[in-house]
Amino acid sequence: MDITSLEALRGLYELPQDRAVRKQLPALDPHCRRFVELSPFVVMSSVGASGRLDASPRGGSPGFIKAPDAKTLLIPDAPGNNRLDSLENMVVTGRVGLLFLVPGVDETLRVNGTAVLSLDPLLIEACRDARRAPKLVIRVTVEEAYLHCAKALMRARLWELSAQVSRAVLPSLGEMVKDQLQLSAPGETQDEMLQYYQGAL
Repeated sequence: MDITSLEALRGLYELPQDRAVRKQLPALDPHCRRFVELSPFVVMSSVGASGRLDASPRGGSPGFIKAPDAKTLLIPDAPGNNRLDSLENMVVTGRVGLLFLVPGVDETLRVNGTAVLSLDPLLIEACRDARRAPKLVIRVTVEEAYLHCAKALMRARLWELSAQVSRAVLPSLGEMVKDQLQLSAPGETQDEMLQYYQGAL
């Protein structure tokens, strides 16, 4: 049996507590901006005109995403695989959702808003790091900011050393892609993949 109505869905759950509703903000307060400043990692979600979804990991040194004011985030576009799934979605719909993580902190920060791909030289320079200036900057106008409780990361034990999995439990990415694409050439070993990653950071 599937749930096919909002009424059926809501019937399974209690109403949210008042605090859970009211803590959604229309802009970044000092706590949210500090969270962004400490975060080296964000999951960026987007949607295209057809409803095609994408969730993309983005990382850098803590504070690589800038929050120059309460309504703005600047995300440098670092080198990737050049598929441009997220960027194409943003050109088409201009919508973005962000989930910020800080290592060792079980709470997360959710931000939703509109996104523009900018070539503004001042924004690009503001997002320059020790390696390079980005080709473009994703300028996000914040519409909703929401500090999310710790329960999901606590259940996952995400930051606990005892919960970490050895990389050896999986083949290397090169070996998995070889199998997926049924390639005849051997897949890159994990050491070879690490060398490639280091050269492409």
